[in-house]
Amino acid sequence: VGSGSAVSLSRQVQGTGGSSAVSKCSAAARGYIQDRFLRLLAGRRRRRAPLIHRGYYIRARAVDHCVQDFLLKTQSLPRTQILSLGAGFDSLYFRLKDMGLLHHTVVYEVDFPNVASQKAALIKRMKELSALVGDTEGEGLGAITFSGDDYKLLGVDLSELSELERTLEEAGLNNEIPTLFIAEVVLTYMENTRSDALIEWAAEHFPQACFLVYEQVHPEDPFGHVMQQHFRQLNTALHSVARYPDCEAQQRRFLGKGWTECSVMDMNEFFTCCIPEDEQQRVQTLEPFDEYEEWHLKCSHYFVLAASKGMEPSWTPLLPSVTVPRHAGPVGMAGSVPAAVCARLSGIPGLRRYGHRSVLIKPNVILTTGGFGEEDGQHCRMRNFHVLSKHAGYWEDVCVTQNIPDKRWGERLYHTVSRLSDTLALVVGGRTSPSRAGLGMLWLKFPKTCHASGPADVAVELVSLQPAAEAAALRWRHSTTEVTFKGEQYLFVYGGRSALEPVLGDWCFLHTPELSYTAIAVEGPVPESRHSHSACSWEGGVLIAGGLGAAEQPLGSVFLLRALEHGFQWQTIETHPPLVPRYSHTAHVHEGKLLLVGGVWFHASSVPGVTVINLMTGLCLNYMINVEHLEWPLMLHNHSSVFLSNEKELLVIGGGGNCFSFGTHLNPEPVLLSLSSILISH
Repeated sequence: VGSGSAVSLSRQVQGTGGSSAVSKCSAAARGYIQDRFLRLLAGRRRRRAPLIHRGYYIRARAVDHCVQDFLLKTQSLPRTQILSLGAGFDSLYFRLKDMGLLHHTVVYEVDFPNVASQKAALIKRMKELSALVGDTEGEGLGAITFSGDDYKLLGVDLSELSELERTLEEAGLNNEIPTLFIAEVVLTYMENTRSDALIEWAAEHFPQACFLVYEQVHPEDPFGHVMQQHFRQLNTALHSVARYPDCEAQQRRFLGKGWTECSVMDMNEFFTCCIPEDEQQRVQTLEPFDEYEEWHLKCSHYFVLAASKGMEPSWTPLLPSVTVPRHAGPVGMAGSVPAAVCARLSGIPGLRRYGHRSVLIKPNVILTTGGFGEEDGQHCRMRNFHVLSKHAGYWEDVCVTQNIPDKRWGERLYHTVSRLSDTLALVVGGRTSPSRAGLGMLWLKFPKTCHASGPADVAVELVSLQPAAEAAALRWRHSTTEVTFKGEQYLFVYGGRSALEPVLGDWCFLHTPELSYTAIAVEGPVPESRHSHSACSWEGGVLIAGGLGAAEQPLGSVFLLRALEHGFQWQTIETHPPLVPRYSHTAHVHEGKLLLVGGVWFHASSVPGVTVINLMTGLCLNYMINVEHLEWPLMLHNHSSVFLSNEKELLVIGGGGNCFSFGTHLNPEPVLLSLSSILISH
């Protein structure tokens, strides 16, 4: 790299450090992390979104977990040291000093020379910071921009290993005492040969050491593509992920470069296994939150690694004695399902949305409502309805508007739409903001001639309900399914969440068409509360699969609410192999088979495709989706899907979400999945 481009690259990398300091500061202000020094070091203040707060919380917890472990294991030793690589405006030294944890530990921080100089000037200027460091040993000399008894701040480019080694030696780093190296989203910005050399150098020169890494993983799945694209646009491409794409590869990297022990886990596993339940609950209730998919995807694309040599292995003893089984094992695939874009449906912005619903209102006519997406070039909650209609073998689109004031529709997400006739559908629940109460029920009335040959109005009417039924509607991420009892039709509203309850396990029966609240006996073991599950009508009852449970953990259970003469009964459907826990999927039943489409699971080695469960035998087979003919990442969560039984095809509409700080991804066009081969073979 020429020196000019190296300087510009270092500026871009420094920009990520500044942005990260602002995000950590915002998370601290909201109570996620306790750190009074961040506001002094971050400079500008800006409030971030709850998803960003959670992301920086888990990052801070992972680093603290390993640092505390190192300090605990070395507390009886006379001297230890911590070397933070690419430390930026991090507050680690000040927090540890303030807590009285540095009696025999010196902290060395290294970053680009101009970052180190800025931080040194900031410390000197701020009494609260300079008082903690105490007497400094003269002004900064050369690359040593700040030097106190137990704190040294060095301005060196990490990729220049010989210069780094010389400066550390000059600053007093001692190879013979236990040393903790910290690289928090740092190594990945370096060329692999240089970061590998740094890892190997640390193992060779320090007989007693731990090395902590926190950075990205899984570059090749849809979320990984969006993540990589984001860093490329910032001109800070991620180098490590290409050569070391998963946790196992990172573990092999360290073991192959002189480290004798190495523990690694992604952040879903870290959150589940290393954070006590009461602390998990505290974080989950700090502010209104409804971006579970993006949170779990973010966590599956970052890992924490602790390598060690000449010391007790890092952190393993801190794991609770009963841990959740590791999520890392690959999911067996029985084959693949081809995906193709729909001819004539490309470039229609109104179909780029998530958290919406699509329903077949009559043969070859699909109505899509609600969600968050793209309208007039802006990202917003969607007001317009869309009708897709099939003519001469092709799906065609027309945007239709509802002839009502916007307030009544409420621009809702995560609602349900149940078709009751060719001209009538019922909308139940949904939300605008997760901090507000759920929205009530609406009738959608469409003309008999409603199809895509020309715009048509959909009339929207508020439903007047009994109080009990009204309460049942104020939820989102629930299911509404048609059931039959004693020859009469009912809608079964189940699960979901509300502004007050993060997860619901109750249900109600609404008699159609007048929607009267009806008490019907239900026996059998009640399924655990869930939202973002799937529900399908089957043999007069309902099949419930997956969902997100009370602890924000995906569920792998399948239940049948079976119709009996005197009421209904919950029955468990055993699947073999067991269904991989998931949520935010869609589902359909075809000839005794339950089809689960997409969703989010914790198995980071692959993304959910189509799972087929034989309801007679319980056999459960997973199929990956072959996306070779798609030119963009297909995100199969928060999507909608319509099963076209004659063609044995699935039409997937929308899907995607807000990918952490990497931008919003909306699947750009509807996709057809051909299921004929797997439905015959299953």
